[in-house]
Amino acid sequence: MSWSKGVIGEVRMKIDQAQRILTLSHLRPDGDAVGSLIGFGLAMRSLGKQVEMVLSDGAPQIYKFLSGHDQIRAKADGSFDFIVVLDCSDRKRAGPALNAYPKPDLNIDHHQTNENFAQYNLVNVEAVATAEIVTDLLEAWDIPMDQAIANALLTGIVTDTLGFRTSNVTPQTLRRAADLMAAGGELTDLYYRTLTQNSLSGARFWGIGLTKLQCDQGIIWTSLSQEDRRLVNYPGRDDADLINILSTIEGVEIAVIFLEQSGGRVKISWRLCGRAESDLDVSQAALLFGGGGHKAAAGAEVQGTLSDIQAIVLDATRALINGRENRN
Repeated sequence: MSWSKGVIGEVRMKIDQAQRILTLSHLRPDGDAVGSLIGFGLAMRSLGKQVEMVLSDGAPQIYKFLSGHDQIRAKADGSFDFIVVLDCSDRKRAGPALNAYPKPDLNIDHHQTNENFAQYNLVNVEAVATAEIVTDLLEAWDIPMDQAIANALLTGIVTDTLGFRTSNVTPQTLRRAADLMAAGGELTDLYYRTLTQNSLSGARFWGIGLTKLQCDQGIIWTSLSQEDRRLVNYPGRDDADLINILSTIEGVEIAVIFLEQSGGRVKISWRLCGRAESDLDVSQAALLFGGGGHKAAAGAEVQGTLSDIQAIVLDATRALINGRENRN
């Protein structure tokens, strides 16, 4: 870890002094958001704390197999002594659930676009997942880890690395995963449930997106509307992880998905394609639209129509590629 023992100890002291702890993560939560939230929340409960685990959008059903999933709420209730936001680069990403509360006490995150919005910001951009940071913190704080905590944190690591396939995976990442398995984490089952298994409606949603694929100047993209979602009865607000499929297509550098949301908004996801190291950083494109993320994966959500947003975003993404070429 990159923080001093003094900071780690100070945060632990604040936790020890607290009785009611609020834990939150970001809108449209992924596996790392859910896994980090549950893993940290259950660990705090093991210390005898009263903990509320909150996701403004609720917990996706794909993660219902995790112990603690049914305890996640969409809104916090009451006052708290300590507020923790996990896997969020900025306050607004936590959504309306955080609006009624003051500046968070602790932010645990690994996004390079993090705005350090809490009193204590334990941010490590070298970590493959926020769950990896939580794993390190629990070890530093000598907090025992049971199977439920191990499964939650291992889910965060497995999903954010796409099954240990991202370029930032290190030997230490695999050692942490092995430690979580030794604590009861069920790697084979978690891998299947989160990365391999898909619903029939999700597969049909993919089908619609794949029929709309377009490719130009090193970019591959597609769009999914709310009508597309209704047509196949897909229950989620996400892209059913289609972006991860697009990022495997050879001969292109960046994959983009445009996903229509309610209220006239569009969610954009960027991914770098291929296995090789790239000098491109898609988080820089996301920042132009009020979003953020990592070098290889980023997102944003903006107001507008699918067609208008698609044109603007593709221009910005082409400029990102052209800027690299001009520098060279």
